[in-house]
Amino acid sequence: MRHSLVSRFRGTLLGVLLGQSLAKDYESQSCFSLSKVAVLGTESLITLGKLDLNDWLERQQQKSLHLDTNDDVSPQAILATIPVALFFHENKIKLRQNLLRVLKIWANDPVIQDATLAVGYAIAQSLTENLEPRTLIPQIISFLGETSTPLPEQLLKVNDLLEQGAGLERVQAELSQEEKWSNAIAMAFYCFLSTLEDFRLAVLRATDNGDVWRQDAWPLRSQIIGAITGALSGAYNSTAGIPVKWQVSLSPANSTAWELTSFSQMLKLADALVAVWSGVYSIAPYSSEFQKEGFVMSEEQALLCVYAAPRVIRSR
Repeated sequence: MRHSLVSRFRGTLLGVLLGQSLAKDYESQSCFSLSKVAVLGTESLITLGKLDLNDWLERQQQKSLHLDTNDDVSPQAILATIPVALFFHENKIKLRQNLLRVLKIWANDPVIQDATLAVGYAIAQSLTENLEPRTLIPQIISFLGETSTPLPEQLLKVNDLLEQGAGLERVQAELSQEEKWSNAIAMAFYCFLSTLEDFRLAVLRATDNGDVWRQDAWPLRSQIIGAITGALSGAYNSTAGIPVKWQVSLSPANSTAWELTSFSQMLKLADALVAVWSGVYSIAPYSSEFQKEGFVMSEEQALLCVYAAPRVIRSR
């Protein structure tokens, strides 16, 4: 295995944060709420070991998080579904079903649905170490199935341009500017696939385009492209590919309030999510139940974990 699964989980979530924070003119507050929602959703997956939308919504209500389904929030909902993509990455059927299920909380836009499936599929291919850059886009289009959205066409353009070795400026010029979110997703895939082994360069190409993005009327475009590129490249290159300097920039001493909460939580949640996915259960949370039965646990015993293959102890 090239990279451990936990390092890929971590790389994916840190990639989202870095892609957002490195994008210029970051002013949106809706990203803050969606980052919180993604954390709550991850906590729900860890606690229940499955996707439960009612539990996810209850957690949002308890934290007084109310997201309006507007033009700004809908594309960012792609980012909020990433924990689901991580948790169901090994089963393509369940991956598709559960991504569409959780997406209904925020977005009904067919383009956003296709984009969510495309990003989720690419992340899954990286986590299973089956990502082949030359065939990824055709595989994504097959995974999307029949659709009337322009995303497959935009992705095919990216595939052709990659084969031609086209530069960033040419790709920006040739992708349709009318289909704003299809264009943004296609650009993220171009930045990722054109610099497959270089997380730093991929994210910089995705975010260092402030003058270009300011020419249009979509202020969140740079953040979306940066965050999705970061997630894709983070899943492929893992934390090993993220520059140490950038990781330090997201440390508690150098982060804003929303970044601190997300960064510190995401590292712990990524580890816990991998543990639950793989069938690792800590005995410590259930120590009180053992005491009721008259069994007193030592500190060493409290640290013990139970290991089982997926679907042995519980079914996903």
